[in-house]
Amino acid sequence: MKRAEQVTFGGSGLDRAGLLRGDADKLAQAHADPSAACVLLWRGKILAKGDAVDQLALLPMSHDILKNGPGGVIEVPVLLGCMDDGSPMFALDISDWAAEGLDLSAVGKFVDGSEQQHPDLPKGHVFVELRRIMARLNPRDAELAATAKAVIGWHETHQFCAQCGAHSEMVQAGWQRSCPACGGQHFPRTDPVVIMLITNGNSVLMGRSPGWPEGMYSLLAGFVEPGETLEAAVRREVMEEAGVPVGEVRYLSSQPWPFPASLMFGCAGQALSRDIQIDPVEIEDAMWVTRTEMMQAFAGDHPKLLPARKGAIAHFLLQHWLADTLD
Repeated sequence: MKRAEQVTFGGSGLDRAGLLRGDADKLAQAHADPSAACVLLWRGKILAKGDAVDQLALLPMSHDILKNGPGGVIEVPVLLGCMDDGSPMFALDISDWAAEGLDLSAVGKFVDGSEQQHPDLPKGHVFVELRRIMARLNPRDAELAATAKAVIGWHETHQFCAQCGAHSEMVQAGWQRSCPACGGQHFPRTDPVVIMLITNGNSVLMGRSPGWPEGMYSLLAGFVEPGETLEAAVRREVMEEAGVPVGEVRYLSSQPWPFPASLMFGCAGQALSRDIQIDPVEIEDAMWVTRTEMMQAFAGDHPKLLPARKGAIAHFLLQHWLADTLD
């Protein structure tokens, strides 16, 4: 697919600076670089700024909140990489900040429109849910945000050695955890997920999970199992969730999805039947949607169907299906 990497989080060519991760001297120089900056996270939310909350708020490494503020799941910043001008980029979590007196009722929910302002940060620098603003960010900010959220999220759930259970230590500038007890080495994980544009004639198969907002439907998706190809996973997941057999399958595009740590493989598949038999354990509903109906949904005029979340690969694939630009 020619436009594959135009998907949100599709990559901006960030230099991941892998050679710096194991070099203590160069890493210290990067920390001390006057141009170095840090992406800040709090309870999984990203620090952003701008009238439309459409930019990452990058803090200088000398900021007091990075040196003296409450901690989180990591003690020192993770090295994300270097900008085109060589400026080092880091990420730090301050989830121990209590945010006293602020509205926390929506934090951690599927839909979180709340914003939290830290008293030691400039006005307008607020913590926001990444899904809410992902389509507004430029490609570089999107890659930095997705990388920071995924890596710090991994540290949050992998603080103990999977081999012996001892507390592990962050090494390689945040890209590895080492066990001092048994010597086990652990690396950030990425879970492969297929998300599929299943079509039959002029219609596409859409489904919804329990608990989603009313009217929200998306493309079917599921985790790839060990020993399984992408094509086999597409056919299995569609059959399991909707009872629809699928023939030809082809790869279209991929999207890093840091919620918490997936890589979405967008695929197209040809349905061999229009008969739907949903598994209520897997999904709540599924239906065929015509191009005309999907165009109505994208325009906000469909009586039942909401458009797919802008910025997600489902929206990206559906948009290109409507425009006939999946090549």
